[in-house]
Amino acid sequence: MQNIISITAVSSISPLGKSLDEAWESYQKNKHCISEKSFQETDALVAEIPSEAKQEIEILRQSDQKYKSLDETVLYAIYASRQAIKQSGWNTSDNFGINIGSSRGATTLFESYHKSFLKNNKAKTLSSPTTTLGNIASWVAHDLQTQGPEISHSITCSTALHSMLNGIAWINSGMCNKFLVGGSEAPLTPFTIAQMQALKIYSKQEGDYPCKALDLTKKQNTMVLGEGASMVCLEEGEKDNALALVKGYGYATEILEHNISISSDAQCFQRSIKMALGDIPLKDIDVIVMHAPGTIKGDLSEFRAIEAIFKDDLPAVTSNKWKIGHTFGASGTLSLELAILMLNHQKFIGVPYLKNQKQPEKIKNILVNAVGFGGNAVSILLSKK
Repeated sequence: MQNIISITAVSSISPLGKSLDEAWESYQKNKHCISEKSFQETDALVAEIPSEAKQEIEILRQSDQKYKSLDETVLYAIYASRQAIKQSGWNTSDNFGINIGSSRGATTLFESYHKSFLKNNKAKTLSSPTTTLGNIASWVAHDLQTQGPEISHSITCSTALHSMLNGIAWINSGMCNKFLVGGSEAPLTPFTIAQMQALKIYSKQEGDYPCKALDLTKKQNTMVLGEGASMVCLEEGEKDNALALVKGYGYATEILEHNISISSDAQCFQRSIKMALGDIPLKDIDVIVMHAPGTIKGDLSEFRAIEAIFKDDLPAVTSNKWKIGHTFGASGTLSLELAILMLNHQKFIGVPYLKNQKQPEKIKNILVNAVGFGGNAVSILLSKK
């Protein structure tokens, strides 16, 4: 870690709501945001953004003729980015950088365009530019009228935290002193749901909590898809308006043995966590926001990685996927949002169905994890200003 980097804003639109206040209010309740939705001839559990947030997205779509042809991934990103920039007090003339990623990209539009192509054997005019991954950051840059660098990428479910790494690298290099980073995902489409069901990892869980993320005793996979976007403003140095400080970062990739697997003790997480911690004593870590997607192997392997490092003195651990599902490429910054809210409110948000969950005495240092298919792990260490 070369320089301390401040997080001066975090914003989102997600199943929790459309503002930080709404997200924090939702986290106070031991109630999930998951419901059943019909996809063609199949019903599936999903976590959608609330109706009020959907209305805001529709207002955004209708506000500009060019926006009417955009996918929800882009509109979610624009909406959350506007809120972040307003919160941070940045100006368009700052020419800040932008790095926004997505695991799936424009799923709704792509499926619609492909359906039309199969029927007519002809592609629609905007089918290419509106479905490229690059169009997310490009449209955000257009909307915010900044002329700084803009990057889009997809690194599966660790996409948003890889955006963090990119922003940190640009700032440390001296090429930019401000970066807007994050992820956006709108995966609640028939084909995407069918893909997850084909992997045998999708929830069929009945009961109070359809996604049993971090329940290490579960006997079946319980992953549920959610939608949303979350953005973070990064600035060089320790700023007066910082919500949190980035004190460390780590990353690692495992050698693939299977398309979706990581090792049983998540070697990638062990390496990324150790890199993020650096010389910080293990006892100083108060909370870990785990990736914990709700699958049997995914949750257990990450927990074993944490055990391997912290031994018998484990920090408090939590996850938000029991509440909002797995938002793929946006999940990392939504986890960061939870961490920042806990730091600033000095209140631990646990998992309601876990018994005897450890409660931290203080919350000063929080580690946030994310990993994607193939074991590309990222760990970010946040500290209270």
